[in-house]
Amino acid sequence: MTQTGNTQKIAEAIYGELEGEKDIKPIGEVTDLEGYDLAFIGFPVLQFDVPANVKTFLSGKTSGKNIATFMTHAVPEGFEAIHSWTGSCAQAAEGANILGTFDCQGELAQPVIDMLLKADDPQMKAFGEMGPSTKGQPDESCVQKAKAFAKEVQAKL
Repeated sequence: MTQTGNTQKIAEAIYGELEGEKDIKPIGEVTDLEGYDLAFIGFPVLQFDVPANVKTFLSGKTSGKNIATFMTHAVPEGFEAIHSWTGSCAQAAEGANILGTFDCQGELAQPVIDMLLKADDPQMKAFGEMGPSTKGQPDESCVQKAKAFAKEVQAKL
């Protein structure tokens, strides 16, 4: 289940570009990565971090595996804090062979916008005010970048 469908949209774009036998599943339905040559692991950034269930999956199930990660978030492309989010992800997947990482802006869910606008913290309020500018993301250019990312990563095998 997703709040906005951002991560699912990017997952489907990546999936569509992959050749050979493949599956697409919610992370909660994946028990291990046995039998897979490569796993793309996608997630939304929640509260400025990688979700706890994704960190647990990365640290517990990716050691020795070829993986690529992708994330959706509400901040514009080039936002500096993204590097700490991707770093957190790489740290959790320390034993994995990370073949690539991808991120793109997604649409911020209206309930999150509403919550941020009510925050006492001026920075949180500013993020809430940015919310309407995220409408329609990830856009077609982001989808195309995700498809190119999928091909680049698969070519590394």
